[in-house]
Amino acid sequence: MASTTGTDSTKLSGLTEFIQQYKTLLKPYADTALVYANNCRTAVNTYCDDWEPWQIILCTLGLTVAVIWIYQFLFDHDLSPWQRLSKFFFKTIRKIPIIGPKIQQEIEKTMREIESKLFPLGPGQRYVNQLPDKGIKENELMKLIEDKYHAIESHNWEKGMVSGTVYCGSQDLTRLTAKVYGEFAWANPLHPDVFPGLRKMEAEVVAMCVRMFNGGPKACGAVTTGGTESILMACRAYRAIAYERGVKRPEILAPKSVHAAFDKAATYFCMKVVRVPQDENMRCDIKAMERMINKNTCVLVGSAPQFPHGSIDPIEDISKLALKYNLPCHVDACLGGFLIAFMDKAGYPLQPFDFRLEGVTSISADTHKYGYAPKGSSVVLYKNEEIRSGQYFAYPDWQGGLYATPCIGGNHCGAIIAATCAVMMYHGEQGYVEATRKVIETTRYIEAGIREIEGLHIVGSSDVSVVAFGSLDFDIFQLSDMMTKQGWHLNPLQFPTSIHICCTLVHTKTGYADKFLNDLRLVTAEMMSKPRTKPDGSAAMYGMAQTIPDRSIVTQVACTYYNAYYRTTPSPLLNGME
Repeated sequence: MASTTGTDSTKLSGLTEFIQQYKTLLKPYADTALVYANNCRTAVNTYCDDWEPWQIILCTLGLTVAVIWIYQFLFDHDLSPWQRLSKFFFKTIRKIPIIGPKIQQEIEKTMREIESKLFPLGPGQRYVNQLPDKGIKENELMKLIEDKYHAIESHNWEKGMVSGTVYCGSQDLTRLTAKVYGEFAWANPLHPDVFPGLRKMEAEVVAMCVRMFNGGPKACGAVTTGGTESILMACRAYRAIAYERGVKRPEILAPKSVHAAFDKAATYFCMKVVRVPQDENMRCDIKAMERMINKNTCVLVGSAPQFPHGSIDPIEDISKLALKYNLPCHVDACLGGFLIAFMDKAGYPLQPFDFRLEGVTSISADTHKYGYAPKGSSVVLYKNEEIRSGQYFAYPDWQGGLYATPCIGGNHCGAIIAATCAVMMYHGEQGYVEATRKVIETTRYIEAGIREIEGLHIVGSSDVSVVAFGSLDFDIFQLSDMMTKQGWHLNPLQFPTSIHICCTLVHTKTGYADKFLNDLRLVTAEMMSKPRTKPDGSAAMYGMAQTIPDRSIVTQVACTYYNAYYRTTPSPLLNGME
């Protein structure tokens, strides 16, 4: 005991001596610093000799307000300073008496064109604007639905002439879905005590999807009403984690091609999307992503595949970044989740993209696309329940009792959940593998065919089911319009200008892919013969939309679509025309 005390005393004496030497070494510097500080104090006091106290207080207050304003202008905002200056500039320009009215005239001209061509009714067709006086009997109602509603539908999707949209459409699956839907038409997942069978089916949908994406024993998830809600829920969960870290304005770091649902999530949940550049194959630039990570980053995002060009982002590298910087990683597989999960077994191997990667913490996948379930069905999966709990909402103080929901909606359609579960069990792994093989074969066949057409080039990389293409010789939107006249419905893309076809199980039928390529060859040859043709119609509108620097104008025109969508009476813009 004595020797230990002696040792401690020796250590303490040595420490004291070191501190004394350190103070002696620093003393000249400390004295110099004090002299400078005293000189500064004297200078400030001398400068303020002629100032009254109230002036000093007001100047201090004004300077503080200015500093706060500058900070907020530069950093504490969804838009960058350049974006806000640009927005202010164009808003001011539109107020100039000569320019403003001309811009508005052009906007209204475009709106009239949209509204006049959108959802035209045939002869004798009209909208119902009020309830019928008496209820319509079943047989009369079904005839009315067939003659007045179903008859005006476009059935080109049945011929494989629509990009995406309907992913299966087989009569057998339609009958099965309708039967199961009828059995659970009144079921409500919000009341699992009343509908325990439905709760079981929803849990099983999640469990089957977790297994598909190689989730571990703690992996979990939730059923949502679509890919947008799945993405919103994941973003809300990561916002909750960011808030716990003290981040006030969480940032979603994602490639430029990532789905716009992330921007919707940012708008709804007071977040910010930071867009990462892409490489020549339209995949996320990993080096750029790493440079853009900061203290506000709450999640790294990659798509598998992304919607515009069908390229799969380097998920493995994004996962490594997530681990390196202790961040979550979300994989958006909404479009092709039910393809990429089976591509290895279908003979088209992929690099790991799911929970096999340690850094991947969540995945979104739509069961209503290549899962062939009815529309309004998707899943969001998590690595563990702790992350998932961030998407829940609970309000314990409501007079109606404890209110809690797992997703955005409260009451929602149990029949869709039941039908989704039935469709997944109907196909089984073998069915999905075979369907995947057909879709990927058809996609590769169409891609190879397009590469052989003079005047066209592939944009991005057709890693799964999407083939995007453009042209350096003519306006690709004009080609899209000409394909529309042939009955085809393709997706227009921008930045860069291109279009794509999303291949589905419908396109795998004999002759459908060949018809598409033959029609595309004919239309492309025609365009090549007159490449300088001035675009019109939707081609002109899409081309114009990319070049307008004031994006608020494009947003205003885009909103016209839904104004027309809900309209049952002629718009004032149409001057009374039906």
